[in-house]
This record gives sequence, C-alpha cells and structure tokens, in this order.
Amino acid sequence: MREHYLRLDDTSPSVQTHLGIVQGVIDRMAGNATSCKTWCITLVSAILVVIADKDRPNLSLLAVPPVLIFGALDVYYLALENGFRNSYDAFITKLHAGKLLPSDLYSMRPSGKFKAKALKSFSVWAFYGSLLVIIAGAWWLVLQ
Repeated sequence: MREHYLRLDDTSPSVQTHLGIVQGVIDRMAGNATSCKTWCITLVSAILVVIADKDRPNLSLLAVPPVLIFGALDVYYLALENGFRNSYDAFITKLHAGKLLPSDLYSMRPSGKFKAKALKSFSVWAFYGSLLVIIAGAWWLVLQ
C-alpha cells in the first residue's frame, strides 16, 4: 500500500492548529516544571522554619523527601517537554520535506530518547542539589 502524503504548507490552518496545540502542551510542561520548583522551595522552607521554631534540628532531614519527590516530578515534566519539542521538530521537518502523512496531523506523542537527557539537566541538578546542600548544611551547623 502506497502512503499518501499531504500537500500542506506553513500557512495551512490544519498545520497551524496542530503546531499551536503542540506548543500549548510544551508550555504546560514547562509551567508544571516551574510549579514543581515553586512548591518545593515553599514546602522545604516551611519545614525548616517550623523545625527551627520548635527547636528540633534533628528533624531537618524531613525536608529531604519533598526535594526528592518534586525533583522526580520536575525530571518527568522536563522529559515530556523535550519529547514534545522533538515531536514538533520532526513535524516541521516532514512538512518542509513534503512527507507529511494524515496521521502526523493527529499525533500528539512525545518522540525521541529524552529521559536520560532530562535526568542530566543542569536546571534540575543545580536547583534540587542546592536545596539538598542547604538542608545538609543546616543540619550539620545545628549539630555542631
């Protein structure tokens, strides 16, 4: 069976709609990653303030699980964002090469091997690693 390529260009309403939808998903994933960082810093700060107020420094390690949980969520959202960016780029490449299939207009799946890239992201390790260092530093300073 021969594949039937679509004859579309950049100005086609269906192409513009598809790209708008994918861009919206990318924006939501980036927003979710930002929310993870915001919630994490808020929760960790609150935990450390309450622990300092109650004069129970040995409980400062309770701030570690939220850092790990929100860090994992952030990596997940970053991986999805990267996958949808790969999908967006592949769509554009097919469009310009004239090899766009009807199924490409209705596909909303992230593509590529993007999970390892997200795990190695500086934005993830710098933020959550810094929080872990701050928690460890606070715990160590109080026990001295």
